[in-house]
Amino acid sequence: MDDLTKDRVEQLIDCIMKKCLWQFHSRTWDRERQNENILRMTTQILCDEAFDAKTLEDKCYWVDAVCLADDYKKKFTWLLGIEKSEIKLIMQEVKNRLDYLTITGSLNEELNDPLY
Repeated sequence: MDDLTKDRVEQLIDCIMKKCLWQFHSRTWDRERQNENILRMTTQILCDEAFDAKTLEDKCYWVDAVCLADDYKKKFTWLLGIEKSEIKLIMQEVKNRLDYLTITGSLNEELNDPLY
């Protein structure tokens, strides 16, 4: 990953870490599902791809994705000038980084406590 892509990923991650409460779910499995679904749907929105929210869970993730995509478009105008394939690459790296920060690299032992 080149320096420009790394910088862009960190800009997007910084926005999530400062503004999105959904990153603080109390279980690993919750964080995995939310990161996957919200960031996938955000990517679809940024790439102008259609999505049909069929379940209540999908609708919940969709609302968070719409808010995140709107925030990204307002704050990071460079997103509007790049190819969809590059947006997808950047958003995959955002997911990888967020998974590390909130799950695999987290020191919060309660994430995996079966009794909590």
